[in-house]
Amino acid sequence: MGDIKGFMKWDRLDFKKQPIPERLKHWKEFSVYPPDEELRKQGGRCMDCGVPFCQSGCPIGNIIPDWNDLVYRDRWKEAIERLHKTNNFPEFTGRICPAPCENSCVLAINQPAVTIKNIEVAIIDRAYDQGWIKPEPPKHRTGKKIAVIGSGPAGLTCADQLNKKGHTVTVYEKNEYIGGLLTLGIPDFKLEKRIVERRVDRMRKEGVHFKTGVYVGKDTSALELKEKYDALVLSGGAEAPRDLPVPGRELKGTYFAMEFLTQQNRINAGQKIDPKERILAEGKKVIILGGGDTGSDCVGTSNRQGAVSVKQFELLPRPPQERISENPWPQWAFVYRKSTSHEEGVEQDYSIMTKKLSGKNGQLKKLHGVRLEWGPKDPATGRQAMKEIPGSEFEVEVDLLLLAMGFVGPVKNGMIEELKVELDARGNVKTDEKTRMTSVPGIFAAGDMRRGQSLVVWAINEGRLAAEGVHQYLLEEAER
Repeated sequence: MGDIKGFMKWDRLDFKKQPIPERLKHWKEFSVYPPDEELRKQGGRCMDCGVPFCQSGCPIGNIIPDWNDLVYRDRWKEAIERLHKTNNFPEFTGRICPAPCENSCVLAINQPAVTIKNIEVAIIDRAYDQGWIKPEPPKHRTGKKIAVIGSGPAGLTCADQLNKKGHTVTVYEKNEYIGGLLTLGIPDFKLEKRIVERRVDRMRKEGVHFKTGVYVGKDTSALELKEKYDALVLSGGAEAPRDLPVPGRELKGTYFAMEFLTQQNRINAGQKIDPKERILAEGKKVIILGGGDTGSDCVGTSNRQGAVSVKQFELLPRPPQERISENPWPQWAFVYRKSTSHEEGVEQDYSIMTKKLSGKNGQLKKLHGVRLEWGPKDPATGRQAMKEIPGSEFEVEVDLLLLAMGFVGPVKNGMIEELKVELDARGNVKTDEKTRMTSVPGIFAAGDMRRGQSLVVWAINEGRLAAEGVHQYLLEEAER
């Protein structure tokens, strides 16, 4: 550890951010890093806690106390080496991970947690600036070929790990860019695409092959790929969005959140969009249904496009300001959180159910909703019963309605149907919990396609585990 009294000497210091009027004028990241001396002090707040619960709170088991200590001691190059032992892409998690590690920080029992996430991104960005991140292709090749289908964080991680072991890996991506939701789903103001391209370029120089614009199951046969490669890894994500089955859903002006977000990311990348196809919040009253990260991204994007007003409705009750007794440390804290997009301007409302939409001449004009009352949790299921509050019906004007209500699993038609892999009760691809192999020998699955909609850090964990499963499978096959 760094300073044995550091957590008593120094307060938590978060990154400063550009003023809201300034950052709403552009699509770039807006965090301002503090001086090195302040970053070192933040690393020095890490305690000699005996059992570092931050590591168990982190899905990939980052060795957090080690690199906090190394930053405090100004040994940054050793810090990135330690960080890379468990995390293939700290430049992604350091920007967009919600930091479950900080919820499990021992200091967070009664004080603000160590700034783990900020220290992480500072380490990796310094490593790039100093030229410490260089291509390291494997010294030998095994002769085994693997196809990874889907280039999101799970697919990229799996490809990176397998390539390091000397296997020849080809990543297939249906879109025109590598990165999955990292590139097309997450707004640039949270993750600039140069950050993704920089890592992909390194992987390419290390020998990973990338094929874009190839939709496996449509453009090319998944079964043909199975014959061509020694193993397949399915990492296409959970892309089937949850719809809104109410009267008026067909009205023009209602879109899935990902239609809205991916279009803006393509425009930021320089693509031209037919004005007739443009989904634009400028001059409009926007309502977003869904209170998660995707909904928050829609808030920030709508404000940058020039929306007149932005409202965000959530079906569930508003979370408490502080932990409740049933949600103790070191669990993830289910508390109210305000994102940087929320700070930029939004009216949030909770316990709201949409009953119908109405419009004029085929154009959306109003949302008709009702307020909900939630009962106590059922001890058996953990779910709360809800009922509509009589007389609470209301209507609100809306020009653009964005559906950010989560995803119901992977798209089934195409690749999954063709390969005939077994699905679990939730409609995700079913695998062996240890090997990550599906019901079809030689076919593996990782990420949201296997576990359902989740976090980038969980996707990295999934990619690493699937890669190990593939590697062991290939070794066993070679011995037969």
